[in-house]
Amino acid sequence: MANVCQITGKKLMVGNNVSHANNRSKRRFYPNLQKKRFYIPEEDKFITLKVSTSGIRTINKKGITAALKEAKEKGYYK
Repeated sequence: MANVCQITGKKLMVGNNVSHANNRSKRRFYPNLQKKRFYIPEEDKFITLKVSTSGIRTINKKGITAALKEAKEKGYYK
């Protein structure tokens, strides 16, 4: 499960580099992934997640337990 956010499901996208002469060559758009530890107070333990920066913002907004529950329902987190 490389280059996939475990909260939002963001993953690598493919596109083109376009030169001034309109020559096109393939390129990749990588998600901004960070390896981050989160504390879950209900289970009294830390977990390490590979999350995008927008995933970190989602966790800050909703809380870690709600974000993990939603990610499990969508199949992004086991």
